[in-house]
Amino acid sequence: MSIPIGCRGYLIDLDGTLMSGRMALPGAVQLVEQLGERIIIVSNDAEHTPDQLAARLHAVRLPVPAERIVLAGTTALDLVATEHPRSKVMLIASAALHRYARNLGLCVTDERPDIVVLARDRGFTYAKLTRAANAIRAGARLVVANPDRTHPGRAGDVVPETGALAAALLACTGPVPHRIIGKPEPMLFLKGLALLGIAPHEGMVIGDNPETDGLGASRLGISYVHALPGETLSLEDIHKKQGAVQNIGERAIA
Repeated sequence: MSIPIGCRGYLIDLDGTLMSGRMALPGAVQLVEQLGERIIIVSNDAEHTPDQLAARLHAVRLPVPAERIVLAGTTALDLVATEHPRSKVMLIASAALHRYARNLGLCVTDERPDIVVLARDRGFTYAKLTRAANAIRAGARLVVANPDRTHPGRAGDVVPETGALAAALLACTGPVPHRIIGKPEPMLFLKGLALLGIAPHEGMVIGDNPETDGLGASRLGISYVHALPGETLSLEDIHKKQGAVQNIGERAIA
C-alpha cells in the first residue's frame, strides 16, 4: 500500500489510537512498520517521559524511538526551561517529570516559585492544591501541561487527568492568565511537524478524539483521520478516510 498523495508525515496519537493501556491496538504494529520514520507520536501524556514510553512501545512491538515522541508534560517543562532558564518552579507532577525538570536545570521548589507547572499527579492532595493556589495568588505564573479532564479507563471507568486538577486549582484562584500546552493547542503539533521537517499541508493527524486531535489539526490546516474505537487502522483505511472528516472545529464545539 502506497503513502497517501501529498502526505509526507504523520502525527499519531497514542492512547486510543495505537495503544489501550499497555496493549497495542489491532493494526497498530503493521501501521507503524509501514510508515516507519514518517511517524511522530503526539500525545497529551503529562505523566511520563519519551524514554519511558519508547520502552513501553518497544515491549509491544511498536519501535518508535524517544526522539520521535512528543508529550505534553515534557514539552511544558522544555518550554519553561527555554523561556525561563533556572527559574524557580513549583511542579505538581509525577516523579519522572520531577527528575526531567531537574535535568533541565530548573529549580524545583515550593518556596516562592516563579512558575507553577501543573501536570498529571496521582498523588495530588489538598496540601498541594493549597500551596499552588496561594503561589499563583502571590504572582506565580501558571502553565498547564494537559487540558484533558479525564480519559477512559478499563471497563469504562473515568480516570482523572491534568485538566481536572487545573479546574480545582482555578476554582481556588479565580480566573487568572495561564498557558495550556497540550492538544488542541498548537504547540505539540508544531513540534511534531518540525521534527518531520514538513509544512502543515504535508502532514496528517491520526487520533481518536475530534475535540483534541481533530480540532487542533483543523486550526493548523493539517488533514485529520479519525481512528474509531475498536477499528483496525491500516494504510488502506487512511486512504479511504483522507479528507472525509469535515468541519472538525464545528463538530468539536457543538
